[in-house]
Amino acid sequence: MRLTTKGRFAVTAMIDLALRCSEGPVSLAGISDRQKISLSYLEQLFGKLRRYGLVESVRGPGGGYCLARRTSEMTVTDIIRAVDEPLDATQCGGRENCRDDERCMTHELWTTLNDKMYEFLSSVTLAELVDQQLRKTGGHVAIIQDARRFKPRARANKSVSLTN
Repeated sequence: MRLTTKGRFAVTAMIDLALRCSEGPVSLAGISDRQKISLSYLEQLFGKLRRYGLVESVRGPGGGYCLARRTSEMTVTDIIRAVDEPLDATQCGGRENCRDDERCMTHELWTTLNDKMYEFLSSVTLAELVDQQLRKTGGHVAIIQDARRFKPRARANKSVSLTN
């Protein structure tokens, strides 16, 4: 399996966003500082997450990103797929040309691993990861505000909740 930093960073950034979005839009600079992820890399990832419909951007002073769906409706697989991260343990990408244009002896093993990875990551929601972080911190998350103050904007017909 090849889960690169792209997938890992995307999941980490989404947890950070989910932990803080109840206060209003979360800046990528804040996520970058807290998680030690390059701001330009986060910009690329969040562009993909936005196109996939997992986050929404808010422009202007006090802007940043908000969740576009409930955390209970987003799985780790959704996040990884959004950033174009392949979940494939085969060497052939499923084309069955692993060894000299033929199927290798272990192809079925790696295909089964792919299925199990997908099944597991699809069963883990962002809500569960957020709850896990809150349990680790005793229910407290240090919210780092930008120097500017903002009011969370009202959002019609969209419910953003950390849990169900």
